[in-house]
Amino acid sequence: MAKPDAQMPPTPIAPVQRAPEGACDAHVHLIAGAHEFPLWDGRVENPAPGPDFEGWLERYRTHLETLGFSRGVIVHSILYGTDNSVTVEAVRRMGAGFRGVGLLPDGASDGQMDQFVDWNMCAVRLNYVHGGVLSWKGARAMAPALAERGLHIQMLCHADQHMEDLTQDVRTLGTDIVFDHIGWPKDALTISSEGFQALCRLLADGKSWVKLSAIYRMCTAPYLDADPLVKALIDANPERCLWGSDWPHLMLADAKMPQAGDLLNALDRMVSDASTRHRILVDNPAELFGF
Repeated sequence: MAKPDAQMPPTPIAPVQRAPEGACDAHVHLIAGAHEFPLWDGRVENPAPGPDFEGWLERYRTHLETLGFSRGVIVHSILYGTDNSVTVEAVRRMGAGFRGVGLLPDGASDGQMDQFVDWNMCAVRLNYVHGGVLSWKGARAMAPALAERGLHIQMLCHADQHMEDLTQDVRTLGTDIVFDHIGWPKDALTISSEGFQALCRLLADGKSWVKLSAIYRMCTAPYLDADPLVKALIDANPERCLWGSDWPHLMLADAKMPQAGDLLNALDRMVSDASTRHRILVDNPAELFGF
């Protein structure tokens, strides 16, 4: 069956306030023309037609410059399955100030993890929502070896459904863990669920990190409905919060294509002072990703 094409992200519009010097967009994906890197047979869509890999890199650079970012973390897209090559090449081409997050399977060897370090990867990604090659059991077993190499785990889960089951393991994991997309609550934009409160407690205790990203997948612009969740996470521990645009906004499903500048403006609603903004956009990613 033919796959639908992803939507092309809009030309970026500057936010009300540009990101400060040294800021990091901690969650984007890099894609390419359909014939440049092998696509996964199980993908749900194709890359947006038009740009080749060089064209996507130029669009990414424009995105960064328009918002004010000079650093970034490129997260491997499931469009390419377990072949990390498009992400590895993007990190290499972007150079200093850029790191990658890739896929490793359960039981990954020391050699595979060493290769990640050589590739300038900073983490392995675990999808607890849709499944994949890395399970939570496998991630727990791998955690000490990841920590030895300065690598961490980046995890997509539904905090309101999964966090209670994960909390105790997270507290004893032995390496850093980052939760994507404000914990991506499944059923409602509410801070009252026990799972979301468990995530807040992990942040408060310094046992996890969270990306304040992808709020457009949960509500529509100007994203006011997500404010209580974002504020709760920042209030829990601003020193464990990161920000990411989730550009170029793949696999939208029912979500509306956002303007990345609007997403950065939404963060500024929740940040009460310049020092906290600098902490989230500059200091925290520098600490976690080793910039």
